[in-house]
Amino acid sequence: MSPQLTLQKPLQLPPKEIPSYLEQLWSKDQPGNTGANTFCLLIWQPAWIEQELVRTGQISGPIIGTQHKELINAARETVLNEDLPHSTPPLGTAVEKTLSTKNGDNQGEDLRGQHIDAAISELQPRRLITFAPTLQKNDGLEALVAAYCPLPEEGGGNSACGDVVVLRGDITSLGNGLSILKDLLPTELPSWLWWNGSLDEAPELFNRLAIENRRLIIDTGIGEPSHCLNLLQGRVAADQAINDLNWLRLRSWRESLAMVFDPPHRRDALQSVVNLDIDIQGNHPVQGLLLAGWIADKLGWEINDCKETEGNAIEAKFGRQDGTNVNFKLLPLPVGKPSIHPGQIVGVRLICKPKVNSKNSLCVILGAESGECMRLEAGGMASMELLEEVVPIQSNSLEMDVARLLSTSRGSTSPLLAAAAPIAAKLLKLAQPQG
Repeated sequence: MSPQLTLQKPLQLPPKEIPSYLEQLWSKDQPGNTGANTFCLLIWQPAWIEQELVRTGQISGPIIGTQHKELINAARETVLNEDLPHSTPPLGTAVEKTLSTKNGDNQGEDLRGQHIDAAISELQPRRLITFAPTLQKNDGLEALVAAYCPLPEEGGGNSACGDVVVLRGDITSLGNGLSILKDLLPTELPSWLWWNGSLDEAPELFNRLAIENRRLIIDTGIGEPSHCLNLLQGRVAADQAINDLNWLRLRSWRESLAMVFDPPHRRDALQSVVNLDIDIQGNHPVQGLLLAGWIADKLGWEINDCKETEGNAIEAKFGRQDGTNVNFKLLPLPVGKPSIHPGQIVGVRLICKPKVNSKNSLCVILGAESGECMRLEAGGMASMELLEEVVPIQSNSLEMDVARLLSTSRGSTSPLLAAAAPIAAKLLKLAQPQG
């Protein structure tokens, strides 16, 4: 499914006139109709790297705010051309900072908020409100509005089922324009905030948008790791509905582990785990810590100790319920062509050694590819049963993952994520104590 544009070119209006215009838009065609009775979605869509690549002439635009192939390829070329470490995520902040130092003043058409991905439009959201911050400082607030409807093959009819509002300007002007939201968000419909950017940026704006009754979609793979985990843990503790795309991308790893230990003859091995090793791409540890937190919670482990060691590795000791220690290590690997998502897991190893019957020892290795399985085989595996699997990594678009959350969430945080988040946050806090 390809993205669609709005039904007509968005109309630019003074922000204060948008609520009355939208009311007229609906009553003009169908008196009494207020649009789809579904949900409203607020989207923070900075697209900083895309804006910088257009400004410096490395891509031509338009700026649409999606992770399209041309953008990713140009960002990877920047990593190579600017002598950044080859393990640098192509859409990470290091690439953005490097591009910001380059000369260029090319302008590209800005279609952020107007390109509606089919995976989201088929859910028929009532209203999409996009915040599109610009690179230029002192850019005043611009407001655009238009109607949209699903494509015909998705069941869309001839009448509009929703509308889009785009607020564009620098971060200060966007913050000054937030008062418009009270007239744009029907109180009877749930509202979501998709923060499609780093959790470090615009913290004041984030807090004003992420109010307690709003459902959140974030990505803890983007931003300073401690801040990401603290924010996640804080919202979980406050009982706010929060969804993490970084956690969602862990699904295939969790399912593969569960399937390995599902046969009755292997279930007892879970009570005799003595080693857990997780390999990740680069130095963003959050996804690996979330997986460790999930395992620790499911098996009833307690954290006894944790520290950062050579090479930015994190090592910890968990205490099993029988008092035995479990050695945990999270190892960053300098992968040459990393995923666009920082800190993706590439390998997991669990070693299970029963106290009374060592011949039933088991080593489980999961790898994103067969080469990673082979790397994890090193280290005394000959004396135990070895089970290896290559984990199928999901490659959904960002918009498809968001649509999945929008369609399946019932307005509450996943209990599994809620249990794993505080454990992951505590591990990182112990490993990286503050001054």
